[in-house]
Amino acid sequence: MSTTGSWEGTAGQPKARYFLLKVHATEEETEAVLRAISEVPFKASGTVVPSSLEGKIVQDADRLDAIGAIGIARAFAYGGAHKRPMYDPFAKYSGDPTEEEYLRGSPDTISHFRQKLLKLKGMMNTEAGKRIAEHRHEVLESFLEEFADEWEGKFRT
Repeated sequence: MSTTGSWEGTAGQPKARYFLLKVHATEEETEAVLRAISEVPFKASGTVVPSSLEGKIVQDADRLDAIGAIGIARAFAYGGAHKRPMYDPFAKYSGDPTEEEYLRGSPDTISHFRQKLLKLKGMMNTEAGKRIAEHRHEVLESFLEEFADEWEGKFRT
């Protein structure tokens, strides 16, 4: 298949193709990378497992970016940029959102942790991804416990 094949419509493809051309990747290498990118879902379901090891690595890397300390920072930066409250104790959210609910967005950033981020550890494909996710998941859980305590006015000494 040529590098102008069926992977063309996926977000990120033009930048990836440009980079691969700059580093003199072969057509076969370019196709493998573009296929891997196309197989990484950026949707609520996230149930598609890429067919190649490269795709599994790309998917794990994407998920790892969303959790841990940087994932927490990203979540609040995104929420703030989209005028989403940090937390609304009265917000109703689905712990397992439908595609429509997911696309509509979480009612607040803390709900996003429950709707998506806390699920990512169990969705890793590779052993390395699973090991890294274990720690980053613990960071998320620790943060949420501390956040809840502070929200409720509890102080640790």
